[in-house]
Amino acid sequence: MNDIRVLVVEDEPIAADAHTVYVGRLEGFTVAGTAPDGQSALRLLNDFAAAGQPVDLVLLDMNLPDLHGLDVARRMRGAGLLADIIAITAVREVNIVRSAVSIGVVQYLIKPFTFATFADKLRSYRAFRDQLAAAAPGPRSGASQSDVDQAFASLRAPTEVPLPKGLSTGTLESVKEYLAGLGRAVSANEATEALGMSRVTARRYLEYLADAGVVVRSPRYGTPGRPENEYRWSRG
Repeated sequence: MNDIRVLVVEDEPIAADAHTVYVGRLEGFTVAGTAPDGQSALRLLNDFAAAGQPVDLVLLDMNLPDLHGLDVARRMRGAGLLADIIAITAVREVNIVRSAVSIGVVQYLIKPFTFATFADKLRSYRAFRDQLAAAAPGPRSGASQSDVDQAFASLRAPTEVPLPKGLSTGTLESVKEYLAGLGRAVSANEATEALGMSRVTARRYLEYLADAGVVVRSPRYGTPGRPENEYRWSRG
């Protein structure tokens, strides 16, 4: 599958450079260009589309020197530019967030944030695209309800599902790193020794990540004794 082409739209040079570097560190993504304001972003998007190299994803600051990010998004849609949008901004007002969702913003990153948070949002977006593509590989193909539900679940960051009592953020990150680097499905029993925790605790973390859409949970067949689930990292 081709890399996801990203346009970084950010008027602060230091932030623009940081976001560009962040994108470059993620497998499956490539920076198509950067724009310091809304008008430049729209010109670049049109130029790339005309050249047959459309942008797939726009990392869009809401507070630009010439246009509000929402206006950029509306003009994109009016011009038939269908690139997905992740809003990257310090804006927290509920009405802005609602408007962003209504015009197709698929993720919302609030400044300041760490690379880990940035990476999690982009990987979840990539999982969303991959799952929809796998469910409906052709333009006229249809996806089932479960296909659509699973794809949209992948857009939810784990922090959007309340962390149950007894689970810690630090341990959760360790479990995520373990699963992301494993490259295969694992059961709670198998995770126990690697993670240094009890089977019950390992299963709680794995179930939490499955409910958050970060891992894919499926039954494991062919094992003796009680049936068990296996868990596979789904964010590429």
